[in-house]
Amino acid sequence: MFTAADFIPNSYTSTIENGNFEWSAPSNIALVKYWGKKDNQIPANPSVSFTLNNCKTITKLGFEKRADQNSFSFDLLFEGKPKEDFKPKIQKFLERVEVYLPFLKDYHFTIDTQNTFPHSSGIASSASGMAALAMNFMSLEKLLNPEMTDEYFYQKASFLARLGSGSACRSVKGNVVVWGNQANIDGSTDLFGVEFPYSIHENFKNYQDTILLVDKGEKQVSSTVGHDLMHNHPYAERRFAQAHENLDQLIKIFENGNLDEFIKVVESEALTLHAMMMTSMPYFILMKPNTLQIINAIWKFRNETQIPVCFTLDAGANVHVLYPENVTEKVLQFIQDELVVFCQNRQYICDKIGNGAIAL
Repeated sequence: MFTAADFIPNSYTSTIENGNFEWSAPSNIALVKYWGKKDNQIPANPSVSFTLNNCKTITKLGFEKRADQNSFSFDLLFEGKPKEDFKPKIQKFLERVEVYLPFLKDYHFTIDTQNTFPHSSGIASSASGMAALAMNFMSLEKLLNPEMTDEYFYQKASFLARLGSGSACRSVKGNVVVWGNQANIDGSTDLFGVEFPYSIHENFKNYQDTILLVDKGEKQVSSTVGHDLMHNHPYAERRFAQAHENLDQLIKIFENGNLDEFIKVVESEALTLHAMMMTSMPYFILMKPNTLQIINAIWKFRNETQIPVCFTLDAGANVHVLYPENVTEKVLQFIQDELVVFCQNRQYICDKIGNGAIAL
């Protein structure tokens, strides 16, 4: 069994003065949701996600050896401009991971990051952002420890990303990723995301996700606060059990390609996530009226056409419309005809299953 201590390096065999790396890491959309966590970013229940392809963060990391090694030293640029309000989150991340990356105070870092999608709009920008940063730090560690294996590199990158943002551990590798200990999934762990280890039916290859931007503003309740409200939540224990049950169902569904059953699990998970928010204390609602308009329109369209299109939601108002590749034309026509009116400035993003982080 892996423990966090396995990611603490003994010593480094090489030295390096300066250099830079650049990685892109995608967002991901959970099918079975994680909501609620224990200490040290450990999930209260397992989750599984589709890795996205187009919604990603691109982060360049410059590093230079320095004399004063008493504190962390970094500049943060967002889309080329200094971004002071992101700095506390990065500072906190560095504090959390220092024990696993003991070289962090040896260097001054310049972190230059940009997204291909709106920040804090309910598309998981913290997931892609923290995953991209973790990949860069691991690239530096691999220079300091050239014997590192690829497997260790990716496991540790996912482990570090999780300490920045839980769901970020699902943005490192693979197109379908499991995070959290699940008895029936070999290799699954609370410490990092793993590629789904079993066969996946052709129906799910190149699955499409069109993200309808209902509300591009900042969420009024952050995910961090939402997770905390699962402590002492009246339905928490039953919810955590339900996640395990739904993940077991998805193992079978991924193998047999049953889209009707897939739709039931995925939509139920999305609505359960928001039900947890509405029944916490204090309670809150992240859906908007247009979110509900879209859901009802999808149900009506699916009923009338028998086209296997469904929705899922993250912790926000935006709607992810999921569908197999072979119905793309019909679904995009439906979105154009009936759903864009519910999107802010008629905006939506076409995405699909991707493969994880890429070195640029």
